[in-house]
Amino acid sequence: MLEALRIWFHRLTGRRFLCDTCRYDYPGACHRPERPNAVSCPDYRRR
Repeated sequence: MLEALRIWFHRLTGRRFLCDTCRYDYPGACHRPERPNAVSCPDYRRR
C-alpha cells in the first residue's frame, strides 16, 4: 500500500523513475521487486 502511494505521488509530481535512466533496466539484469518503478535503488547506475 505504501509503495503504491509512493508511485502515485511520484507520477503526480512529474518525476521520472530511476529505472527510466538506469543502465540495468532490462529483465535479464535487474531482478529487484521495485522495477520498473524504483524511486531509490542501491544498484542504480546512470546510462
